[in-house]
Amino acid sequence: MNNTDKVWLITGSSIGLGRALAQAVLERGYYLVATARQPEQLKELSDRYPDRVTTIALDVTNTQSIQQAVEAALNAYNRIDVLVNNAGYGTVGAIEEVNDDDIRRQFDTNLFGAINVTRAILPTLREQRSGHILNISSANGISAFAGVGIYSATKFALEAISEALAQEVKPLGIKVTIIEPGSSRTNFSSRALSTLSHQIDDYAQTSGKIVQRLQERDGKQPNDPAKAAAAMIQVVESDNPPLRLALGEDSVSLITQKLESMKAELEAWKDVSMSTAFEEVKASAE
Repeated sequence: MNNTDKVWLITGSSIGLGRALAQAVLERGYYLVATARQPEQLKELSDRYPDRVTTIALDVTNTQSIQQAVEAALNAYNRIDVLVNNAGYGTVGAIEEVNDDDIRRQFDTNLFGAINVTRAILPTLREQRSGHILNISSANGISAFAGVGIYSATKFALEAISEALAQEVKPLGIKVTIIEPGSSRTNFSSRALSTLSHQIDDYAQTSGKIVQRLQERDGKQPNDPAKAAAAMIQVVESDNPPLRLALGEDSVSLITQKLESMKAELEAWKDVSMSTAFEEVKASAE
């Protein structure tokens, strides 16, 4: 198989980073299964690349929709080589401010959607003994802060799932990479801000500041989705792809600060951390 004969399946292909990646994949000469809840939004892609793209309706929160989409993709190309779990959105607000329905909807899309799409495609990848799964996390999948706790929780969980999955499927010839974008110039922030239902005055100086910052920076985000897409293609084309790839100076900085903070705190409390063993265990260790 030539490299460009490979088939990509991208969830959430109609807007934002997913759309930029879909465009880049087709420009690179790959085949693409572009999915979205409203596939008519993908018409421009199918009109421009009629021989290389198949557009399919997919709601990642609906298991029947997932199964039908995977079957349609396999009927079209008889294989899937790269799965990109991109479908998702952000919810903003302090933990107390976000209602139950919004929390469940966030997890259903960002976490369970990615899990269920992956599980539906894994039998094909196992049979092929090849494939690459890219799970779109976030810098906030490593470092959470006030105002995005629910969103970050979905990405923290996706990071854990991806770490374990990478170990499970490596012997089967399947690769996993976690993509951790920083702030990209898409409609992500404006969509996230639209989820804010109410604000509590006591959180004005914490989560409220984050909401304000998102509003001020909307449309001015530092990272180019097209360049992020190119980086993801480079990962897939690499013989030795990373488990994690941060995208953007802001992502690298945020993750670096988190790792340094964790290490410093671990060292500061190391004696207390090491004090919990039974005395006979300590004695045998000495």
